[in-house]
Amino acid sequence: KREKRRSFELMIDKELNNKTVSIYFDSPMSFEAKNIKPLNGITGLYFIFSSTIQVQYPFDRSKLLYIGMSEKRTNSIGSRLIGHFEGKSKNVGLVNYRKVEPLWFTYINIEMLRNIWDFRVEDLESYFILNFVEYYGVYPICNNKTGFEILNNTLKTDFKIDWNYFK
Repeated sequence: KREKRRSFELMIDKELNNKTVSIYFDSPMSFEAKNIKPLNGITGLYFIFSSTIQVQYPFDRSKLLYIGMSEKRTNSIGSRLIGHFEGKSKNVGLVNYRKVEPLWFTYINIEMLRNIWDFRVEDLESYFILNFVEYYGVYPICNNKTGFEILNNTLKTDFKIDWNYFK
């Protein structure tokens, strides 16, 4: 079982005034209503993954199925996850993976990154999706958006994301 941790390491490149932040994910939570409801009102990113199924992506395998986001407290991580849990989001892939085996999730509260991320939650989601593509060669199997909008911004923060969490 993974130990509970939520940490961010910060390294600053003083010449470019850029920051590199290492992202380590929190302990996984079973994808059940009782674990989702406490997240009502929280905004940020969430990650849904399988228990044992390793998806063969072009460059490597991963249990990660979906990267999602909530930009408003009224459409919080809790309400977005409940939508996926109940099938109301109409993400057929997540519904069918859940039929085969229990799913898990973890999340990042955007408030933890406010001092280092100057853009929208949507842009952070795009950054994570494109970073996943860089490491795995394609979007997470249940995502259907590209995330190229983030490329139009001048970023002062780079994230080193612990994708090994999902292996």
